[in-house]
Amino acid sequence: MLWTIAVVKSCGHWEMKKYRLVIVGVLCLFIISCAGGATNQQTKTGQGALVGAGVGAILGQVIGGNTKGTLVGAGIGAALGGVAGNQIGAYTDRQESALRKVMVKSENTIVTRTENVLTATFQSNMFFDTNSDVLKAGAYSEMDRVSGVLREYPKTRIRVEGHTDSKGSDIYNKELSQRRAQSVANALIQRRVDPSRMEVVGYGESQPISSNDAMNRRVNIVIIPIQA
Repeated sequence: MLWTIAVVKSCGHWEMKKYRLVIVGVLCLFIISCAGGATNQQTKTGQGALVGAGVGAILGQVIGGNTKGTLVGAGIGAALGGVAGNQIGAYTDRQESALRKVMVKSENTIVTRTENVLTATFQSNMFFDTNSDVLKAGAYSEMDRVSGVLREYPKTRIRVEGHTDSKGSDIYNKELSQRRAQSVANALIQRRVDPSRMEVVGYGESQPISSNDAMNRRVNIVIIPIQA
């Protein structure tokens, strides 16, 4: 904020004041986005605008070589960054709604969201027999549902994660979790989900979420927005 005031003093023109208003608006958006009551779209708009303003200010200074160039670049960057953040948030909102709608019939699946990252968690006992990486018959209906949403919203990256409990050796559990994650990824590919979007990772027993072994044996499909 001190930087903004100093710049305005050095310019002393109405045009510079207009760009100052843009930057102040960006800072207000960011403050709102940090508040607990902000919606997801407000959060991403504010954060995107702030990042855009920073990048735009740097480019403006490089290109214009003066304070005016810095402020012009900041204003343009804030506008573009805010739009991009808003669009990503709205896209994730729609995808989350679609995913929750198709998974509502699944008692053993949990859909969670952190920022704009969605995670569908499937308990391994509904997907695999003990020590097996072969999908059970009941898993295919789950793959049918989630693959439809993944195809409908292609502007995302997908990370398929395998997790086990702590029984057995670290090496065995890591290998088993990798094979299980790959089995799920293969099922998605068979349902026309683009494999170039996917990353397959086996974490073994390294990321427990509970003292309950059944909860730790799971497969996550993590959906991450592509930010141009």
